[in-house]
Amino acid sequence: MNDVIVNKSQYNIGHICTTQQLENGLADKVAMRWISANDDRKDYTFADLDNESNRFANVLQKLGADAGDVFFTFLPKMPEQFFSILGMLKMKLITGTLFANFGDDALLDRLGDSKAKGIITKKSFLKKINRIRDQLPALRWIIIVDGDDHIEDDIFSYSRLMSEASAYFITSPTSPDTPSVLHYTSGSTGKPKGVLHCHNSILHQHATTKNVLGLNIYDVFWCTADQGWVTGTSYGIIGPWCQGVTQVHYGGGYDAEAWFRLLQDEKVTVWYTAPTALRMLLREDATLFSSFDLSSLRHICSVGEPLNPEVITWARRTLGKEIYDTWFQTETGGIMIANRPGLTIRPGSMGKPVEGIEPAILADDGAMVADGEQGDLCVKAGWPSMFITFINNEQAYNSKFRDGWYYTGDTAIRDADGYYWFMGRSDDIINTGGHLVSPFEVESALLEIEEIAESGVIAAPHEILFEKVVAFVCLHQQFEFTKELELKIRLYVSNKVSSIATPQEIIPIAAIPKNKSGKIMRRILKAQYLGTEIGDISTLEI
Repeated sequence: MNDVIVNKSQYNIGHICTTQQLENGLADKVAMRWISANDDRKDYTFADLDNESNRFANVLQKLGADAGDVFFTFLPKMPEQFFSILGMLKMKLITGTLFANFGDDALLDRLGDSKAKGIITKKSFLKKINRIRDQLPALRWIIIVDGDDHIEDDIFSYSRLMSEASAYFITSPTSPDTPSVLHYTSGSTGKPKGVLHCHNSILHQHATTKNVLGLNIYDVFWCTADQGWVTGTSYGIIGPWCQGVTQVHYGGGYDAEAWFRLLQDEKVTVWYTAPTALRMLLREDATLFSSFDLSSLRHICSVGEPLNPEVITWARRTLGKEIYDTWFQTETGGIMIANRPGLTIRPGSMGKPVEGIEPAILADDGAMVADGEQGDLCVKAGWPSMFITFINNEQAYNSKFRDGWYYTGDTAIRDADGYYWFMGRSDDIINTGGHLVSPFEVESALLEIEEIAESGVIAAPHEILFEKVVAFVCLHQQFEFTKELELKIRLYVSNKVSSIATPQEIIPIAAIPKNKSGKIMRRILKAQYLGTEIGDISTLEI
C-alpha cells in the first residue's frame, strides 16, 4: 500500500503529487488538461503544477502563514483552485475547501468555527465575505484570483502576489500525522462539523485509486466532483496525481452532449461521477450517445448516493460500459466499500470492502448481526485515511467511536456472499444529489424569515436527486402562504445556506410536531408526507 512513499520522512501530499512526480521523470507529462465552460483548453505539466504550487507556498510564507493555520479556497473549479490547494499542503497548512454556492451562514459557520486565517476567492464572492467579516476576527488574509492589483491592506491580488513569488520551494519533512485537508459535513442537529484529515491519508487514496478506480500511469482520468467536497480532493487531486496520472478538469456544468464530446475527444479511460448525473443521462434521448466514440473508456465509477440497478442496465445497453458503485464518506477520506473491476457486480449493492478495511453490521448493543439483517454500518478504526478529529469538537468526534468501531451513521445489510447493501441513514441527514444537507441548517435559515413561526425539514425520495429537501412551515397568524412567499423562502435559503439546500417543496402546516422536550419529530412529518404509519407518538407534545 505504501509504494507511493519514497522518503519515509516525507508524507506531504503536495510534495508527493508534484515534486515527487518530477523526481520520477514525469516533469513534462500533462498533469491537468483544463477545459473551461467555453471549451478553451490549456495543458499543465507536472512541472507547471510544481512551479505554481511552489509559488503559492512562497506567497503564503511571505504573508506570514504558519504550519497549522487554517486557509480555505472558496472558488469554482479553475486552475487556481489546484495550485493553491497543493501550495497550502506544501506549507503544512490545514487546507479547507468551500463549495462555490455556499451562502452567508454556511460560510460563517465554517470560517468562524475553524478560526480560518485566510481565504482565496473571486471578486464576485467578496460581498458574501464582507457581510460576515466583522464576525471573523481570526481572518487576516483574503486573496482574489481575478484582480491585477491589491484592493486593501488585507485583500490581495493573486496574480500580483504570484508574479513576485519564486517557483523554488523545498517542502520540509512532513510526518504522516500532520493535519492536512479539512471538510465540513452536516449533522442532523447543531452546526456543521469540521472533518480533519492528515497527510497519512495519501496511502489509502493511492491504493484505492489504483485498485478500485483501476488507474495507471497511462490513463486519462476525469472526476466530475467539485473540490468543495471530499471526492473532489481525495480523487480529483490526491489519488490520481500521486500516481502521475493525467486528469481532465472541466469548468462547465451538466451538459450531456458536451460531456460525451469531452469523453470522446480527450480519450478519457476512467470516469468518476455521481449517480445523479448518471440518472440525468439516462433520461436523455439514447440516440444522442450513438454518435460518440467511447472506445477509450474502460469503465465508469460512481459515488455520492446509492446507484440504481436500472442505471447499470442502461450503461451496459446504451454505452456498452460497466458502472462500478463506490461508498465512502467525508470522515473516511477514501473509498471503503466498492464494486470494482474483477469483482462481479450485484446491481444495487455497495460491493465488498476494499483491502485493509474491516466493516461490520452491528446491532444497537454493539453485537454483530447475522447476514441478511439490517443494522448500523461500522468500520474498524485505524485505516490510513481516517479523520483525526472534528476540529474544535473532540466530544462529537469521540461519540462516533465505540469499542474500536467507527459508526458511520448509515444502516446496511451484508449478504451471505459478503456484499453490502445500503438501507438508509440512522439520522435525518438529507442526501440530495450526492451532497449532504443538514435539516437543522435549513430550519434555522427558515426561522429568520419574518413570516415563519416554525419549520421542519425532511428528506423525501426523488427520482433524479435520490432525495429532495422538503420544508414544512408554520406561519405567523397575520401571514398567508403565497407564490411570492414561496419564492422568497427559496431565495433566502439559497443565499443563506446554499443552492443545494434550497427546498424543492415547501408545505404550509398548522403546527410542527414536537416531543415534550421541544425536539422536532421529523419522522412524523416524513410519515405524513409519504402516507406511511406514524408509529409511536407517546412523546408527542399535545
